[in-house]
Amino acid sequence: MKARNLLFILCLGFSSLSAVAADNASLNERINDARNVIRQIMMTPDKGIPNGIARQATCVGVIPSVKKAAFIVGASYGQGVVTCRTKKGWSAPVFIRLAGGSVGFQIGGQATDLVLVAVNDKGFQDLLKSKFKIGADAAAAAGPVGRNAAAGTDLRLNAELLTYSRSKGLFAGIDLNGAVVSQNTDDTNAFYGGNAPHFERILHGGVPVPPAARSFVQAVGRYFAAANVDK
Repeated sequence: MKARNLLFILCLGFSSLSAVAADNASLNERINDARNVIRQIMMTPDKGIPNGIARQATCVGVIPSVKKAAFIVGASYGQGVVTCRTKKGWSAPVFIRLAGGSVGFQIGGQATDLVLVAVNDKGFQDLLKSKFKIGADAAAAAGPVGRNAAAGTDLRLNAELLTYSRSKGLFAGIDLNGAVVSQNTDDTNAFYGGNAPHFERILHGGVPVPPAARSFVQAVGRYFAAANVDK
């Protein structure tokens, strides 16, 4: 019971930190960090996301420096951005949050970059929701690593999201079941200068890519090669 109460307090603290929208400088830095994560991962051929998965990706989410505070109970929290493939290229980004917790004997803290890759239309639809739980509302699997690696048939058929982590230079698939992904409406509104268009409109390509996000969208477009994916 004490562990559960501590987990609740940790998650509540993370939530309160995200209640106020970030300023433009912080949002631009988050987007640039996301771009750097993609570049650094994909520039390592033997450790990057496989070409076959990159070509079929419908959306890519990057959450730089997810924080994990742990003392008996672990709780993670991170903020990131998502772009989705459209008929005209990759969409302008929207902002998301990721929160999750696990009970265990953990002491210490760490920061990890996370990458979420939607690999089919169901995964795309999951990212349009205001909130979903990985493993419950969206089927997910730890993604394979290596540019020429092949994803297994079961993985391709059953997973909607492939999940990856990078910590201390190491990149690998990760099990994120139980983590909750939600729309960060406050930061999205702040980035687009007021009341932003609905997430669905942005991710379907209905909004031009802002100058501050072009380098991130271009990096995704470069490494997640064009594919015949209709929206």
